[in-house]
Amino acid sequence: AYLLAQLEAREMIQRSRQRIWNFYREHLQEWAASRGVGLPYVPPHCEQPYHMFYLVMPSLEQRQALIAQLRARGILAVFHYQPLHLSEMGRAYGGREGDCPVTEEMADRIVRLPFFNAMTDDEQLAVVEAILRSGGAAG
Repeated sequence: AYLLAQLEAREMIQRSRQRIWNFYREHLQEWAASRGVGLPYVPPHCEQPYHMFYLVMPSLEQRQALIAQLRARGILAVFHYQPLHLSEMGRAYGGREGDCPVTEEMADRIVRLPFFNAMTDDEQLAVVEAILRSGGAAG
C-alpha cells in the first residue's frame, strides 16, 4: 500500500526532489569549483533520478571536517558508500584494502547532504549557508 501511494505520487515526488537537487547544484557550484570539490555529474544522455546530492571532497580529512562542522550546526550529513570488498562479507571472501583503490578513495571523499522529499526551502538554505560558512575544503 505504501509503495502504491508513492507510485501514484511519483511525478510530484520527482518534482520536489528535482527542485532540491537543482537548488544544491545552483547554490554550491561556485563554492565547489573554487575549492576542488566535485558535484554530481549526469551525462546528457542519462535520465536524472534525483536520488541524492553529494559532494566529493578533496580528501578524507576535509570530508570529516565538513561533516563535523555541519553536525555542530545541527545538520546531519554523512559519508555514503562502504566499498563492498571491505565490508564484513567482502573480507570474508578475501577482500583487502588496496584491492580497489579508486573505489576506496572515492568512498573516503563522498559526503551526502540532507535530501528528503519534504525538505523545505528554509531547511535547504540552512544546509547551503552552513557549507558556505564552513570554509569546507582548502581554498
